[in-house]
Amino acid sequence: MQIRDLIPWGNNNKGSEIAKRDEENPVFSLQRDVNRIFEDFWKRFDQPFGAFGRWDAGGPRTDIAETESALEVSVELPGLDQKEVDVSLTDSALTIKGERKSGREESKKGYHLAERSYGSFYRSIPLPSGVDTDKVNAEFKNGVLTVTLPKTQEALSRVKKIEVKGT
Repeated sequence: MQIRDLIPWGNNNKGSEIAKRDEENPVFSLQRDVNRIFEDFWKRFDQPFGAFGRWDAGGPRTDIAETESALEVSVELPGLDQKEVDVSLTDSALTIKGERKSGREESKKGYHLAERSYGSFYRSIPLPSGVDTDKVNAEFKNGVLTVTLPKTQEALSRVKKIEVKGT
């Protein structure tokens, strides 16, 4: 082996044996792919409205609770205004969607700054039968949307208490 064989440029060698083995080995290939996934994940937090990126994958954080008289859906929407949220209802689903566009421009002596960002989400929640669609109420307060879906009288009367017996 000569010194020029160790120089990676200017010779006809197509790479070192170590590099070739790494590319061919499935374990190294898997490790490289996993590293890339983690790097892409952490990059999202550096972007404006990074939370919106997460919402695209699974929607905003949502809690669904059932009381004796209603279903209550609470959705965390930090940073949004009431006018940026759209709530709609069909017989079978509650749909919540929204978008936020933000931008700022600043011009001072010697520079001009223009920043724009955009984020959107869409969440559709299947509903059971027995929801009174005429009496649904939605309230937006402190970044939390709460939708109350009252049960119909028929659904309320179907509830039957069952005694649990021990052995």
